[in-house]
Amino acid sequence: MKVRSPDRTVYRITRRWVPWQRRSRRLSLDGAEVPVDPPSGDDPFSMILLLIWLVIAVPIILVIVAIMLLTGIELLLLLALLPFAVGARVLFGRHWTVEVRHGFTPIHEEAAGTWAESGVRIRELAREIESGSVPDDTLGGLV
Repeated sequence: MKVRSPDRTVYRITRRWVPWQRRSRRLSLDGAEVPVDPPSGDDPFSMILLLIWLVIAVPIILVIVAIMLLTGIELLLLLALLPFAVGARVLFGRHWTVEVRHGFTPIHEEAAGTWAESGVRIRELAREIESGSVPDDTLGGLV
């Protein structure tokens, strides 16, 4: 459920379908800028600039590719395990966890009981946020 606080901040309140939280969401490349165009030219100075650019840009590009691969692998594992996690939750009556997110960053979570109880708690949290009472940041999010 998507709600807005009185200061127009958007929050999402959902059930967490798997018992763990994705870790790759927390990875960030903020501040890592890759030069768009390598230096070009025919003189020795341009060759030195090109080598420096390669020394700087190649590791950054490799890190970005590695993060993309790890995130993709994690997503594939998540999709492979999701039917088993949901099936086990339904068969064994596991309790649901309700998550409040600011954007896509989880900031609050709490155990909410059965499917119906978690639905009630989602609506309660939505009313609290709409009235200006944002739940405590239990996960060290950005809000």
